[in-house]
Amino acid sequence: MSPFAIQLTRGFLPHELEEEDYALFEILEGLGAVKEGTDGLWRLGSLYRVGRLWISKDGRGYVEAERKEEKDLLIEPSDLEGAKNGDEVVVKRIIARRGRPSARVILVTRPAEVVIIGYTDRDEESHFLVRHIRTGEATEARMPGMDLKAFKLGTVLLIDAATSWVREVLGHLGDPRVDERISLLLYDRQGEDFPPDCVEQAKAIPAEVLPEEIATRRDLRALPFCTIDPVTAKDFDDAIYFDRATHTLYVAIADVSHYVGYFSPIDKEAKVRGFTTYLPHKAFPMLPRELSENICSLKPHVDRLAFVCRILLDPETLEPLEEEFFEGVIHSKRRWNYDEIDAILEGKRTHFSDTEERILDWLLPLQKLTERLRKRRLKKGFDFRTDEVKLAIDHEHELKETTIKTGTPSHSLIEECMLLANKAAAKRFTGDGDAIFRIHEAPDRAKMDELLETLATVGIFVDVGEEAQSPTIIRMIQEEAQRMGLRNEVDALIIQSLRRASYSPFNVGHFGLGFERYSHFTSPIRRYSDLILHRLIKADLQKDDERKGYLLRNIEPLCARVSELERNATKAEWDFRDRKFARWARRRLGERFPAQIVEIDLEDIGRGARAVLECEMEGIVVELPTFDALLFDRIEVELVESDIARAVITARQVGKRDN
Repeated sequence: MSPFAIQLTRGFLPHELEEEDYALFEILEGLGAVKEGTDGLWRLGSLYRVGRLWISKDGRGYVEAERKEEKDLLIEPSDLEGAKNGDEVVVKRIIARRGRPSARVILVTRPAEVVIIGYTDRDEESHFLVRHIRTGEATEARMPGMDLKAFKLGTVLLIDAATSWVREVLGHLGDPRVDERISLLLYDRQGEDFPPDCVEQAKAIPAEVLPEEIATRRDLRALPFCTIDPVTAKDFDDAIYFDRATHTLYVAIADVSHYVGYFSPIDKEAKVRGFTTYLPHKAFPMLPRELSENICSLKPHVDRLAFVCRILLDPETLEPLEEEFFEGVIHSKRRWNYDEIDAILEGKRTHFSDTEERILDWLLPLQKLTERLRKRRLKKGFDFRTDEVKLAIDHEHELKETTIKTGTPSHSLIEECMLLANKAAAKRFTGDGDAIFRIHEAPDRAKMDELLETLATVGIFVDVGEEAQSPTIIRMIQEEAQRMGLRNEVDALIIQSLRRASYSPFNVGHFGLGFERYSHFTSPIRRYSDLILHRLIKADLQKDDERKGYLLRNIEPLCARVSELERNATKAEWDFRDRKFARWARRRLGERFPAQIVEIDLEDIGRGARAVLECEMEGIVVELPTFDALLFDRIEVELVESDIARAVITARQVGKRDN
């Protein structure tokens, strides 16, 4: 459900609604659909329900039940009131028809589509039409004073879904620069520009830490903190320091909540964006760059405000003995990148400045400690070996090259430190609706059985009993895949069978990491979830019941919001990648490439298969409408079509290769 739907169901205070939801509340109040309860919270009345509308081929709609004791509601075509498939709607129950619980739509609270991206084209009979870029199907489009036929075929249009009016001409499919706008708009991601009030607020914030800000904080500026990030990083969320004498780790995180107040213009925009979106050539930040790359960035050689997690570790067991959160000020002594640290760990660099020597005196022992932490963690959690493909885009916005991004000892060093801080933050809360947790539910047994059935087709048989739990099954699968030399391929299938990690006010643990409690604390510059958690911890430390009460009243819709925004950010990044792959393939139609089958739908073989090309460009997936091969077989394919609009590459199998 959307955040507003959760509020309608669970209860809310009208003045705490988002601006776009308040107008809907007023309509519902006028219809008598919402009432104020004895607890002061407003909710939908008992005759009303909010939910997603699904319309069947016969034109009738259904709104699914949220609870097991309820039944789906039938919506006759005459009671849809213009609502479309996929819309979120409020419905009112009416007298049952044909013995089924029925209802009629009274308000669309969230349309399935606000805008449509279309492009001009011709059908098989040369009739002009505008196609929906997602589906390829015809869609209506109108433009005042303009005949759309005058546009060159392939012109990309932004269309208002409610009125079918063209809002903007985005560009042309033949121009690779249009990909950025398409990917961002398809998944409701914002661009580089921030609203004027955000920019004004950001520029008004002092560019340096003020003495009066330091006075109320724990002063850690004498400690040799450092940051370790990618070479290209422009903002630095986290800095670390390890006190060898006391075996104490300090994880200092940019104190974004100090600069971004509740309900401020920057806060409102950050809540809309939710996450920084990373495309290969550019990042679209959650916060204005005046903050994210300056006063909120833990740059070296300058004072910076930080929210610090201090963890005292047992030297033998590495278990946390004491965990503390406090507001501090640090002065990072060195900005390292991952390549530099890896070179030092490999012994490729041996001469250092006095400052570097001081840092390495604690950093190298910490690296050894994090190796032990990782080994211990993987006894409960999992190490999935999947390739992350990194794209490089040239000045013409075409795909230049791809590389495989692999984890290194320096990455692991930082990862283990951040995991400790994230776990410490989660442990402060009960997990019963009192915080924002990063959860990853265990897969159900049906999914595991489907996975085992798929793997059996390639000779991977795992003897599991009826009572075997998911972790045991996965470890057995990985061991067998390792023996057969198919670990990477099988790990990719395992990940597909797992549930997606998300945010929730109710803790269920993190299956993939093997943690009982986990949250996101370490990246408030680029994740709104972390900013929420910072505010919750501060409200707790300061005993600010008013702010804590506000956050907790709205924590469930906040979790729903950031979970959806995270999915959209990821989808936009994937969509952009696939568009660049499709353009690369368009230039190579008719060429043949070795490939490997990576996916077959066993329930519907007629849907074809998917294969990954084995060429200089890593990670390119092609569709095979027909095929004569088994899962993981190595074959030869010929590229036959590349749909730039839908970012789909089609190939045909032309031979088999020895595995």
